[in-house]
Amino acid sequence: MDSKLPEKLLKPFNPKETEERIYKLWEDSGFFAPEVHPTWVDDSSLNENFGKPFTLIMPPTNANGSLHAGHGLVMTIEDIMVRYKRMRGFKTLWLPGLDHAGFETQVVYEKKLEKEGRTRFEIEPKKLYEEILDFTLTNSKNIKSQVRKMGASCDWSREKFTLDPDIVKIVYQTFKKLSDDNLVYRGNRIVSWCSKHQTSFSDLEILDEERIDNFYYLKYGPFVIGTSRPETKFGDKYVVMNPNDERYKDYKDGQKIKLEWINGPIEATIVKDEAVDMEFGTGVMTITPWHDTADFEIAERHKLDKEQIIDENGKLLPIAGEFAGQHIKKARALIIEKLQKKGLVEKINEKYKHVVRTCYKCGTVIEPQIKNQWFVKMKPLAEKALEKINNGEIKYIPDHYKKVSIHWLSNIMDWNISRQIVWGIPIPAKICVKCGAGMVDLDNKIKKCASCGGEVAQDKDTFDTWFSSGQWPFATLGYPDGKDFKTFYPTDVMETAGEIIFFWVSRMIMLGLYVTGEIPFKNVYLHGLVLDAKGLKMSKSKGNVIDPLILTGKYGTDAFRIGMVIGNTPGTSLALAEERIRGYGKFANKIWNATRFVLDNTKDFNNSNTEIKYDEEDKKSDEELKKLVEEITKEMDEYKFYIVAEKIYHYFWHTFADIIIERSKKKILENKNADSAKALVYSQLVTLLKVLHPFMPFVTEEIWQILLPRRKVGEPTEMSALMVEKWPARNASSIADAGGPESK
Repeated sequence: MDSKLPEKLLKPFNPKETEERIYKLWEDSGFFAPEVHPTWVDDSSLNENFGKPFTLIMPPTNANGSLHAGHGLVMTIEDIMVRYKRMRGFKTLWLPGLDHAGFETQVVYEKKLEKEGRTRFEIEPKKLYEEILDFTLTNSKNIKSQVRKMGASCDWSREKFTLDPDIVKIVYQTFKKLSDDNLVYRGNRIVSWCSKHQTSFSDLEILDEERIDNFYYLKYGPFVIGTSRPETKFGDKYVVMNPNDERYKDYKDGQKIKLEWINGPIEATIVKDEAVDMEFGTGVMTITPWHDTADFEIAERHKLDKEQIIDENGKLLPIAGEFAGQHIKKARALIIEKLQKKGLVEKINEKYKHVVRTCYKCGTVIEPQIKNQWFVKMKPLAEKALEKINNGEIKYIPDHYKKVSIHWLSNIMDWNISRQIVWGIPIPAKICVKCGAGMVDLDNKIKKCASCGGEVAQDKDTFDTWFSSGQWPFATLGYPDGKDFKTFYPTDVMETAGEIIFFWVSRMIMLGLYVTGEIPFKNVYLHGLVLDAKGLKMSKSKGNVIDPLILTGKYGTDAFRIGMVIGNTPGTSLALAEERIRGYGKFANKIWNATRFVLDNTKDFNNSNTEIKYDEEDKKSDEELKKLVEEITKEMDEYKFYIVAEKIYHYFWHTFADIIIERSKKKILENKNADSAKALVYSQLVTLLKVLHPFMPFVTEEIWQILLPRRKVGEPTEMSALMVEKWPARNASSIADAGGPESK
């Protein structure tokens, strides 16, 4: 070793100066690709994992803005997994990607249009699509730059986008297969409708809000019915009760009764159905099948008429008589006023607490509507997924999400995959202008309706984003004939947020099994939300959104990464305080300063000399670290990164720096067992750099490059990086196995 310390090591650690340079070194090395391995893995006798693939598909980031703290957590956890497996010798693929994010992106763009005094409804669809595409491609460059800044060691050469032609082709083939297998249909069913955005929604795009409203008890002939939405009651002509309710045993199913109602006398029909809760209200209710899911199901079972009361803009239709054309918000009080004048209001509860379904973007109350759209029959797909989950073929971390998934899949409803937006993957189908029938048409050949012979038009809707992203694991790997698909599918881990376990994870399992016949991943790792320092959910309206790049800019990416992991149990939420990240910035400096001491005091130490014997206390410390490596290796295999990070942190700071280094100073100064002390601090530094690397890649790689020997001019060079060094063995001697760069 040179007797002189490198100049950069004499200065404090500088993340800003280091990170971009180190990331370029990694990217230029080619080591992000699974085909490029360090030489040490080539001998399978030395490495039990040689040749085994480890695959992680990055959840596609929405290509419409910037990374937030949640993305920072995703990139950190996934990079820890990948760097660890790479150091264990696996053929490691982390495939990055971006999501066009359908509705989410269109809403972001609509806000831009509002600022410009424009609206999407006055822009020709093709032009609007092109505008949003340009907007997305510009933003995606920013997103990818930010992902790199987080240290993500993904294989950029395999990057995918949900609108890539090969991805779209696979999505279309799946749609056609579902149609051929009678698992997709077009029909009039109830959907969740936002009157502002003029589209139907998936459940993920609906926010349940607890509100306090008036609850009205209305006289409906001989009955009293309860409702919080009198504006839906104009078309009510069915009164439903449980057949087991003794209070109403004298009323017969199908019986007709005449009564006075909002706009005059009507004839109502008695319907007996066990869906009615006898304990709620009076145990009697009228139904509005067009505007309520439960009512729709009752109407379907009994083959009852369904009549629209509210239009797609949230205004009352002519059936409402004098209230026609009024928005339901304004009409509600006026309707009650009229009912009161007619003596049809029994009482009003002004403190009725209930859950209201709203658009998660604009807060508009969701108005269920019956629409003719595409639906996927989910029960046959769910049954196969349940079989695999119940058999334990998919492991959930934490495991309580297994029960959550089983419950949802056991009670699954058909899935509306139509969206009335421009931005997304167009549905390849024709719609009959005459009868409304839908026909899947991948090749654009259908000219007449197969059912009635009527004229057909291209379906104007796009697929729900979750339909395309639900095929992400096999689509990104080139199903069915791609080399990557044959090598890396099924993948090993799907790491994502616990809040989308139904909407994405479960759908990936169902569609992956349906299309490929195999589960898409073996493990599901679900992290919790990242909250602000007070434990509140972040939102722009609250002004408490934390930009991870501000924190990494202040304290370094390594500090942010380990700060996001320590104590962060899977599935639980993390309160992110700046003080937390600042503290781990000090830890990065501690590693840097400890390295300076070790290198300064081991100038004359030859770490390839395995004849050095430790004295008793150094031997004890050596055994302690070996035991720690054995523990954390097992825990890394079990995805317990939050435990491992904390153990390494405490060992480095409180054992290595505070005890071993301080002890070695005295031995070296007094020249008593100095070789033992030098051997121990050097080998422990090397080992600790390796186990720290997945968590804090930049500072550890920078130090590793400093440890590399100076080569003579003209001597052949070989790229070396800590990211492809061998993870410390569990039971080898620390001196022999430390494997520092100078021992090669």
